[in-house]
Amino acid sequence: MQTHKAKRVEIIIEAPMERRLTKALADAGVTGLTVLPVLGGSGRSGRWSREGQVSRAGGMVAVVCLIRPDRLDRLLDAAFEVVERHIGVVSVSDCEVLRAERF
Repeated sequence: MQTHKAKRVEIIIEAPMERRLTKALADAGVTGLTVLPVLGGSGRSGRWSREGQVSRAGGMVAVVCLIRPDRLDRLLDAAFEVVERHIGVVSVSDCEVLRAERF
């Protein structure tokens, strides 16, 4: 089966910033993404957990996009506009997809 090169972009950001980020991505031409809850983790501020939170305000989400490589810079510019002033991590990795026309 033939596969096609793509980029997987994962953005971990504070849950209250989800709408702002997904709007910025849509404005940059991103047509598909997935938002997942993040249950906990650790970083330079130490361990944290969503457990015991009474609202989304203390939580984090992961926004995952699969895109064609030629669209990467525009996506990253849009993401950085949101993430630069907030807690967030952006990672980019190479991947392959089966149906390139969807990306």
